[in-house]
Amino acid sequence: MANKQHKPEEIVTKLRQVEVLVGQGKARLDAIRSIAVSEQTYYRWRKQYGGMGKDQVKELKRLQKENDHLRRAVSDLTLEKLILKEAARGNF
Repeated sequence: MANKQHKPEEIVTKLRQVEVLVGQGKARLDAIRSIAVSEQTYYRWRKQYGGMGKDQVKELKRLQKENDHLRRAVSDLTLEKLILKEAARGNF
């Protein structure tokens, strides 16, 4: 199978498709194959995105992006603090 990066919204849609197909009586493995992903990928997605709606996925993405931004800001400030300490000691 090709290595394609699926967007979280697409993942939620595909998980719902599998649920619908299984609800219609199709075997779970056949339903997973019909969305063109491996069984392992399906279960990994289900573990990560199971039960989420599209709005919740968008909010999750927004929060992850904000978290990354804040982590970078904290690391930059920490680095500046260490540099200033070294300069204050005269060890530059």
